[in-house]
Amino acid sequence: MCGEGSRGVRVLGIDPGLTRCGVGVVDGSIGTPLALVGAGAIRTSPEEDLAARLLGIERGVEAWLDDHRPEAVAVERVFAQHNVATVMGTAQAGAVAITCAARRGLPVALHTPSEVKAAVTGSGRADKAQVGMMVARLLKLDGPPRPADAADAVALAICQIWRGGAQSRIANAKQEFARKVELARRARDR
Repeated sequence: MCGEGSRGVRVLGIDPGLTRCGVGVVDGSIGTPLALVGAGAIRTSPEEDLAARLLGIERGVEAWLDDHRPEAVAVERVFAQHNVATVMGTAQAGAVAITCAARRGLPVALHTPSEVKAAVTGSGRADKAQVGMMVARLLKLDGPPRPADAADAVALAICQIWRGGAQSRIANAKQEFARKVELARRARDR
């Protein structure tokens, strides 16, 4: 991944929502200690119309991108819920975050809540408290980042560092294998 060095890769995790959009930035790589760079929430008022709220989320995401300069962005993949209005708002906030990252040419990964839970706790069925506790433990914090949306965003960033790094190494190994096979084929055909 780009930017991997002594600190690893910097990932901005985003837990989308219209009222509270969780954000968290983590530095790290597989096999090295993780470091929390920042965590918080972008808030919009339910009294505002949808367009104003989405613009507020865009401004907030852009500010986090400017302030922390991540090399990748991880966004929670929207999943079906009983409340269609909540799903729509979450999907719209997520689309704004993806657009902000894409505008800057940053790679964006989408992770389901169960993928994030499994990556951070070892169980895809972990509850919010367990995820928050493991985030605090992994980052050597006194407690989970607040609000809970921020802790979820940090968990997304950790998931991407661990899973994205592994996926990147697998892709690189496949490319290297294909290159060697092609070189062997060319040598044989001479």
